[in-house]
Formats: sequence, structure tokens, C-alpha cells
Amino acid sequence: MPPSIQTVRQHIAWSYANLARAHAALTDGASKYAMKHHMIRSRLYAGMLSGKLAMQSMYEDERLKMTSAQLCSYCGDAEKLSVDHLIPRVKDGPDDADNLVLACRRCNSSKQGKDLLVWSKGTGRFPSVLVLRRYLKIVQRQCTERGLLDHEVVVATALDLPFRLDLLPHTFPPLAELRVAFAG
Repeated sequence: MPPSIQTVRQHIAWSYANLARAHAALTDGASKYAMKHHMIRSRLYAGMLSGKLAMQSMYEDERLKMTSAQLCSYCGDAEKLSVDHLIPRVKDGPDDADNLVLACRRCNSSKQGKDLLVWSKGTGRFPSVLVLRRYLKIVQRQCTERGLLDHEVVVATALDLPFRLDLLPHTFPPLAELRVAFAG
């Protein structure tokens, strides 16, 4: 049963814990979640709230970005790649490497200045685990910098933020429809 989510900290932690559960299941090649995957989610969520656990640093994300096949982060295409901002610059998204991913021109043009989750929802495609993980880390960092983690979610979602807190996923598509990342 999902926890009662009141604060931004809980909201982000629950989304990230569900992401970790999905990542572990996909890495295991599972077709459905096993008890160990649910335990990963439960322990990570509780640990993040208590301060005993935290999101992984961006180091592994950056290493994967630099050593993986050069493919669109959204659809897997290898042609006409450009750099895209997960949180767009027009919405004050950072111009940092953490916020940059490769995107084919078709996806980049389609996404334009839209938030990743707004655009993904509009396309009907759920982001890959690694793209969503990067996005959640950026959102958490920005919420920390703005002092929003202990605000109520309903209050924070009413603020003019460069990302959509209300769209952070708490439920994910079936494992068969998820991807860790696009591989060459």
C-alpha cells in the first residue's frame, strides 16, 4: 500500500524508490516484481526520509552517458543527434551537464521547451529509467536549493517551478513496457 504523501520530500522519495524497484526488476530480467524488489522500494523510501539513504550521485549517470552508445535518450534513434535539456532553458533549466542528454532532432523538436514529464505524457511514452533517474535528481536538487522539501506538495505544485512536481510518477507501466535505457 502506498504511503500517505504530504511533503515534497516524501513525493520525490516515493517516486525515486519506485524507480529503484523498477530498475532492480529490469536488471534482474524479471517479468513481474518479486518480494526483493518491493523491499528495495520500501527500504529506500524509509532511508531517504530518515536521512540514512540518499539518491546516488550523478557520477554513475554521467559515466553511463559518456560510455554508452550515442542514441536518442527518448526514442533510441542514432541519426541526427543533438543536445537537449531535460528541464528546458526557457523554464530556467540549468545549463549543466547533469541536465543535458542526447536527443534526435525529431524528439528535440517535438519536446521544444516542454518539461520532460509533460512532453512524455503527451507522446504516450514513459521515460526510460535512466532518464527519469537523472530528472528526479535534478528536481530534488532544485527543491533542496529552493527550500521546498518540507513544503506540502499541494503548496509547492502551485509555485512557478521549472518542472512539474505533480507529474512525478508514483506508479509505473508494466515491466514489459519499461526500458532501463536505449542500447545500441
